[in-house]
Order: sequence, then structure tokens, then C-alpha cells
Amino acid sequence: MAFRTLDDFADVSGKRVLVRVDLNVPVKDGAVTDTTRIERVAPTIAELSAKGAKVVLLAHFGRPKGAPDPQYSLAPIARAASDVLGRPVAFAEDCIGEAAAKAVAAMEVGDILLLENTRFHKGEEKNDPDFVAALAANGDLYVNDAFSAAHRAHASTEGLARALPACAGRSMQAELEALEKGLGSPARPVVAIVGGAKVSTKIDLLMNLVKKVDALVIGGGMANTFLAARGTDVGKSLCEHDLADTARQIMIEAATAGCAIVLPSDAVVAREFKAGADNETVAVEAVPADGMILDVGERTVEKVREWIGRAATLVWNGPLGAFEIEPFDRATVEAARFAAARTKEGGLVSVAGGGDTVAALNHAGVADDFTYVSTAGGAFLEWMEGKELPGVAALSK
Repeated sequence: MAFRTLDDFADVSGKRVLVRVDLNVPVKDGAVTDTTRIERVAPTIAELSAKGAKVVLLAHFGRPKGAPDPQYSLAPIARAASDVLGRPVAFAEDCIGEAAAKAVAAMEVGDILLLENTRFHKGEEKNDPDFVAALAANGDLYVNDAFSAAHRAHASTEGLARALPACAGRSMQAELEALEKGLGSPARPVVAIVGGAKVSTKIDLLMNLVKKVDALVIGGGMANTFLAARGTDVGKSLCEHDLADTARQIMIEAATAGCAIVLPSDAVVAREFKAGADNETVAVEAVPADGMILDVGERTVEKVREWIGRAATLVWNGPLGAFEIEPFDRATVEAARFAAARTKEGGLVSVAGGGDTVAALNHAGVADDFTYVSTAGGAFLEWMEGKELPGVAALSK
């Protein structure tokens, strides 16, 4: 998809630019504990400010159910944003109405203002035209730099993009360009790794991927469902036996599309789910009746490394095992480090995303070595499922 970027806004000097950002950050005792999301949108804010725009930030925080709620105020986040940007970030106690209008009117060129939580109004999540108009009254241009909220057709993500001249910010642009390299028009062969606990949460994802990639590596708890669907006894492992028909259908779709399905051939098995639990590596056909599969074995890791070694593009969502506890993190860590090494050598485009995936790559110490790691969660998953994201579609040329 061709989409507009900041480069399409030739002159923003003196313009009021509404910038939708993701400031849904962790806050404890009134202080932001992780500024990663603020750091990701800082380049867009700094660029607009340097070009003389009046930068008006829009964001949501938490789930306040369409009414003001002090625990979901963005006031503490304005202070954190000021620290990250190294300059003052003013704050207005509402995102529409007199409070917002007065704060915007007081701005000088280059100033930065954060408006209060858009979800303090029911019109936000309903994408209400009147609420869109009230937001638009404070801006001349609109920039969406919140890919993580682009799968929602809300007033501040989709409605404003229709109401004002609109484009993607630098963070959104980087995300969309990385995703295009991942699945839009990727270099082949393309290998996808999909892990995690359940098939039920990723049916649409798996159905879409088998039509787009050359090989699909399935790990985590969901691999057990596929093994069981093939007739393998997985003992007491996490398994959705009721989805056996779905798993078989996905394998049929893959065969039709010429996509190789890569399942574990050996597994690390324990009798209890705890760190350092006694464990053994067995062939998947030899899982004990009282055993739980908690990671894939060395033979499977070698097979995954071989597929990554052949790939020109890798898309990754979900760990291969129960990476949160040792020693069941080994397969995920080894595969991640191998992918990171190939990426650093210039032989692989690697795109990863999803909460557990980001945590796993950080655990392996390689998140910074992948081509792109998305923190967008639901939006990243819906993109992988092949769904249109309303906030992105509204920015198309």
C-alpha cells in the first residue's frame, strides 16, 4: 500500500498538527516505569517541532469507559514525555472543548502540548462524527504515529484521518515499511515461526500465513494440537484436542499452497511446570503419559536453524517453548540468536512482533539485532492475519 508520510507535508510552520501517539505506558505511583513507547514517537514530535509546527498530541490510556477517571489521566505521562524529549510538554485537562481550545491557542511555533485521554469521551471508540469534528477543530493537519492503535476505527485513529490532511509519522512509517518487507512483497524464501499456547487464538493467522510463506514452523503449546491431530499422544501437555479438525484443515491448506509445515520431531518433557524441573528429551512419539512438553528438542532446533538458514525473510510471532522458565527457554533463545546473527550478516530480513515474542527476544538479548521488532500487539497480529487496518487504510494515497 502506498501511504502518505511527513515528507508529503511540505510546510508545517505555524500549523497546528494533531499527532496520534501511543502513550499507553506502564505507570506506578504516578510515575512512568517504561518510556519505550514515548521514545518511539519522539522522532516525529521532534521533527515537527523543529519545523515550526504547533505539535498537539492525542492519546488514550487504559480503559476509562467513556468518562473522566483520574487514574487514567495522561498528566503523569506529559511529565515523562518532557523528560524524554528534553523540552517542556504542556498539558490540557480535556482533548476537546474550551480547555483544549485555550491551550492550543496559547501555543507558540515549536511548542508541544498533550491533550487529556481521548477515551474520556464515548465518541472516541464509537468514531462519532461530532467528536471527530471537535477534535479536528484544534488542528490543521493530522499525523498518525500509533500503529499499535491502527486496527481500531476510532475517532482519533481513523476519523481524524478522513477529516484533515493526514499522513503517517516516522514510527508508523518504519513499521509499515518493515511489514511490507515481511509479508507484503518479501524476498523469498519466506519462513514464519509461530508459537504460543493456543491454536484457537491464531486460526486466522495460520490460515493466512500458509498461503503467503514457503515454510511455517509451529512451536509452543499450539504444536501439541497439531501433533495430536496427526495421531501423536502428547501426554499431559497443553493441547486443544477439540481443534484437531482445524489443525488438519490448516495442514491441508498448507499442502495445497505448497507451504511446508515444520512440527517438532523431539521434545523436552517434564512432569511439573517449574524452573529447573527434572526433564528429558524424547522423540515426540515417545512422550510419557504423565509428561508435559515444555520445549522442543535439539533435533527440532537444528531443523528450525536449517529453515532460517535457507530463508531470505523471517516473520516471527510466539516462542517455541515455555521460555519464561529455565531450562525450557533454550530452543527459543538458540533460534533467536541464530536469526539475529544471519540478520546482522545481511543475509536475512527478520520481522517479529507480539508481546511474548518481544519478551522472548529481549530474554535472548537479540531484540535490537532483528530488522524490526513490533511492539504493536493486536495491530501486528491483525496485519499478520491479512486484515485491513482502518487507521492505516485511511492514510493510503
